[in-house]
Amino acid sequence: MISRVNSFILQGIDASACEIEADLSPVGLPKTTIVGLPDVAVKESTERVRTALLNSGYRFPQTRLTINLAPADLKKEGPVYDLPIAVSLLIADGTIEPSGGDDGRPKIEEYLIGGELALDGRVRSIRGVISLALLAKHAGVRGVIVPHENAAEAASVDGIEVLAVRNLAEVVSLFNGQLRIEPHPTIDADTLVAEAHPTVDFGDVRGQEAAKRAITIAAAGDHNIVMLGPAGTGKTMMAKALPGILPKLTRDEVLEVTRIYSSVGRIPSGQPLVLRRPVRTPHHTASSPAIIGGGTVPRPGDVSLAHRGVLFLDEMPEFSRTVLETLRQPLEDGCVTIARAHGSVKFPAEFMLVAALNPTPKGHMATDEAGQRDMERYLAKISGPLIDRIDIHVEVPAVPYKQLTSQARGTDTSTMRNQVLTARAIQTRRHPGRTNSQLSGKQLDRFAALDDHGQEMLGQAMRELGLSARAYDKIRRVARTIADLEGSQRIESQHVGEAVQYRLLDRMI
Repeated sequence: MISRVNSFILQGIDASACEIEADLSPVGLPKTTIVGLPDVAVKESTERVRTALLNSGYRFPQTRLTINLAPADLKKEGPVYDLPIAVSLLIADGTIEPSGGDDGRPKIEEYLIGGELALDGRVRSIRGVISLALLAKHAGVRGVIVPHENAAEAASVDGIEVLAVRNLAEVVSLFNGQLRIEPHPTIDADTLVAEAHPTVDFGDVRGQEAAKRAITIAAAGDHNIVMLGPAGTGKTMMAKALPGILPKLTRDEVLEVTRIYSSVGRIPSGQPLVLRRPVRTPHHTASSPAIIGGGTVPRPGDVSLAHRGVLFLDEMPEFSRTVLETLRQPLEDGCVTIARAHGSVKFPAEFMLVAALNPTPKGHMATDEAGQRDMERYLAKISGPLIDRIDIHVEVPAVPYKQLTSQARGTDTSTMRNQVLTARAIQTRRHPGRTNSQLSGKQLDRFAALDDHGQEMLGQAMRELGLSARAYDKIRRVARTIADLEGSQRIESQHVGEAVQYRLLDRMI
């Protein structure tokens, strides 16, 4: 008898349909064969399934057994197929009736199933459940059957039933009509996001009002920013506080970010979804695949895990030149494409790049000619084309002792966030769906036109600093954001002047 159960294949962060077929043949010696491009973990599933069935009180067929994972030309990986394989075997040998009739029993073909089996029959959590739920919704099936630990994640997708199971016996009883499992309540992502609060407040950062101003501009226009200053001036703390002044994630963005984290099994413990804008802080020893993504089976890297959030590179010159140069493509395109022999995978990577660097390897500002040479050599590790792609360069000086010991709080997260939201609202009305950093060339010419004085000022800066055409556009985008923060429809000369001041590294490299 041939049985069929529906599951999924996780390719990057996307799920595609997979049909599990099991055939019990009375002809031939007892042998179990899995076909359909399984990896080692899938091949090992036969032993997990065999032991789980026996320890749960069911038979394992002592016949020639063939299990096919279709389509056969796509690689299958991971333990996600344990549960659907076990169900297909139990259907084939008659333990589970093929489908429900008019008696109210659920029909197997109406559900997508995924789960890892423990040796005692428990169902363990798996990766990519939210992608499974989205696949079920798009396919128009009734729902999904997933491990209990993953149920809340799947329930964030509305319009489908999510049945949570703890062990194999519950699945058998469900399809045989001996047990009724109530669908998991739909998760209200909007409410959860509204209740999520920032963990670091800008008010706790002593001094650095000029840096906070630059960060407010960066957040308002979604600009990349680099902070230059000696060690211990609050650069890391401000980078971690930055997501708190950005607009909260929308429901669609929550699902988008959660799909990425779910695909690598990094959903925050105790949470069904990623509710805050992520902050990724890779170490400077990280490899290109770790940051950009890759591997034999492509997995998202830090640039994709920072999607809709912040990628913070502390001590930027300490990263390898190769790693830094690979950032240029995702900064421009907002995605990463990883090609392999069997095909290519695209990961989203729309993030704010926030970088921090000390002026010299020793961490302090240059005070003499020798120190100046050290600073030039150190900063030369960062290429000009990469600096061009960073909109704002700001100096973060050492904090005076008087400010460190003062009890007065500076500009806080709430104040900065209100300014950012006001500026973002202006951008939404002017060009829906795009921030100032995302304006096309034609849009930039239309919405960021400069008056004669502004043109003259910018032209002088271009000549004196030797700026590139890309830097020219960056200055206009930043000037547009500064004008939005002040509620000005036109870009005035003072807006251009401030934007030019944020090209600090162009004067030093």
